Amino acid sequence: MVVEVTDPIKYIYTYTGTMAIILLFTATSLSLIKNKINLIIHRRMIGLFAFFYAFLHFCNFYVFDAELDVDFVVKESLDKPFVYLGMISFSILIFMAVTSTRKLYRKFNKYHRFIYLVLILITIHFVMAQKALSIAQWVYLLLIIIIICFKIKQRKDLIFKY
Repeated sequence: MVVEVTDPIKYIYTYTGTMAIILLFTATSLSLIKNKINLIIHRRMIGLFAFFYAFLHFCNFYVFDAELDVDFVVKESLDKPFVYLGMISFSILIFMAVTSTRKLYRKFNKYHRFIYLVLILITIHFVMAQKALSIAQWVYLLLIIIIICFKIKQRKDLIFKY
């Protein structure tokens, strides 16, 4: 399959952002299927790959759009809501990536629940960044909503079980 790229910067944005979102939702969804297929041992690595793609997504913004201008990054972050939602999410992901070692995770694991906030923020970031949503993107959003609903149900089941 050949993809015709008319705007390479936008293509890199789309690809890296989409991969980051897919990997983050995959990492958090592994607990939904652990009774059928236990892939929890791979969750940390998938999460780090997601961080890597989010880092590439940020680098694309910082290097190609902002041309290494910190003032431009700050101005864009304050002017465009979807940019600061992405920046907040990326900041949380940095913390989570740094504290994902065994020793640090034991100390900071309760803060790793912020991943759910990140999932919500990046979904809003994704929707706001699009000029118009295609059918494929609507399907993608529907899948995100389904995963979030299952995660909420799973949390409620855990709370009421004990």
